[in-house]
Amino acid sequence: MEVFPKRMKKAEGSEGQSAALDEACVGEEMMATEQSMEIANVCSEEMESNIQCILDKIDHFTQQVSDVLEAGKQLFKDLSIEYEERLIMIHREQMEKWQDDIKELRMLDSANEASKALLQNAQIHLLQNARDNC
Repeated sequence: MEVFPKRMKKAEGSEGQSAALDEACVGEEMMATEQSMEIANVCSEEMESNIQCILDKIDHFTQQVSDVLEAGKQLFKDLSIEYEERLIMIHREQMEKWQDDIKELRMLDSANEASKALLQNAQIHLLQNARDNC
């Protein structure tokens, strides 16, 4: 805000005095303008400093957000890899368990078939012995 001194009314009288008063008023106005410019420059420098401080805060905050985003991305990537590896391991363990179950069932079936064959042979023998004795 510029401050200007009040202008003095021209005194009625000689033109010399009027010219002198005009020069004095112009000189005062120039000094006031220079002073107001200095005040504006001081305010502007202070304002520029405040603005620069805010801009620095913006840059710092933007960097923090960027760092947090990158850390989050890396965390999710690591978790995703760990999750995938764990699921693959669970799948592998379950498949091995079922393969063992299949082997066990085949062995049981084999044992059952052997027992069945043995029992059939025994039955045939018994039937032949019963026929022979009759």
